[in-house]
Amino acid sequence: MKGAFNINSQTATLSPLDTVTFEKPTVEDGSEMWELVNNSSLDQNSAYKYIMMCEHFAETCVVAKEDNKVVGFVTAFIPPERQDVVFVWQIGVDASQRGKGLASRILNELIQRESCRDVRFLQATVTPSNKASQSLFKGFARNLGTKCEVSECFPEELFPSDEHEEELSFLIGPIEK
Repeated sequence: MKGAFNINSQTATLSPLDTVTFEKPTVEDGSEMWELVNNSSLDQNSAYKYIMMCEHFAETCVVAKEDNKVVGFVTAFIPPERQDVVFVWQIGVDASQRGKGLASRILNELIQRESCRDVRFLQATVTPSNKASQSLFKGFARNLGTKCEVSECFPEELFPSDEHEEELSFLIGPIEK
């Protein structure tokens, strides 16, 4: 995509797309992923979670970097009982990169990985109030020309506090490669 540009509809500026690279994360990337999350409104997890995902699930995780700095990521895994599904645990994009289509590009990179060669579905859970993620996953399905089925997944009662909404399942597929 040398020389490709993306128009940011919010600011009407052009930004080169080829300044961002996509990589398999290393354990050293884990703390930057954690910092990105903690500087956003994403659900916070321990730094250990990100380091562990980079160590044990690097084949199904992606970091997006600009000038060697993590500006986006996805943590994902293939559930042992569903080898045709890649489950997205979390996706995050730095504020400096929002509105540029980076989250979709990260998901695209994920499903093209060799580790996802048998994957036919991408699944994530999203709270009802998270309109940005709902839009991301529905748009991703639309761009792939496939379905996005939304169903109940984890009701509010399962969570130990009243501060967590229910989680809806977004199942995208079948994915043709």
